[in-house]
Amino acid sequence: MIVDVAHQISAVRREVGGRVLEAGTARVMTVSRTYDATVEEVWDACTDAERMARWFTPVSGDLRLGGRYQLEGNASGTIERCEPPHLVGATWEYGGDVSWIELRLGAETDATTRLTLEHVAHVDDERWLEYGPGATGVGWDLAFLGLGLHLADPSATLDPAWATSANAREFMVESSRRWERAAVAAGDDPEQARAAAERTASFYSGAEG
Repeated sequence: MIVDVAHQISAVRREVGGRVLEAGTARVMTVSRTYDATVEEVWDACTDAERMARWFTPVSGDLRLGGRYQLEGNASGTIERCEPPHLVGATWEYGGDVSWIELRLGAETDATTRLTLEHVAHVDDERWLEYGPGATGVGWDLAFLGLGLHLADPSATLDPAWATSANAREFMVESSRRWERAAVAAGDDPEQARAAAERTASFYSGAEG
């Protein structure tokens, strides 16, 4: 499988912001993309466990309001909001930290849907300077890529070997660069944002240094 990196990366909008919560100021990473599918089709792909395993990762648990979910080898959480087929919100619990995700779906035409994901997290300054928004953002870019490929061909599954290919490394490096741009647009120091993006790209791609 060869991914058109330029097309897939450019199809996504990325924004970095902040939000004041009871526990203090949180970072907000926003990812959005338009898909050639109806709202109902995108909703089903994002909430049906069998389909999620084909483009994202296996998920177990109770995928209903108030239910607990577990992504295999990744985060777990509680579904706190569910308004089919337009909105789902949940906690994102990973590595001892709790953050929040919200997916919103809206029709752009009768046959296209814009999916917007917000990830709200308390990230200390030291960790932000180390990796920036790409620490989470590259992972979401990969998920949005997988969803797009799945919606184009629901019978297909993403070859695990692709993750270690040169094509995948190109995708992850370019994703890191786009998150660097989003961080600078939000007011981060350009040099610090560039260094953080390089570290993130190295982490995801397995490159040295």
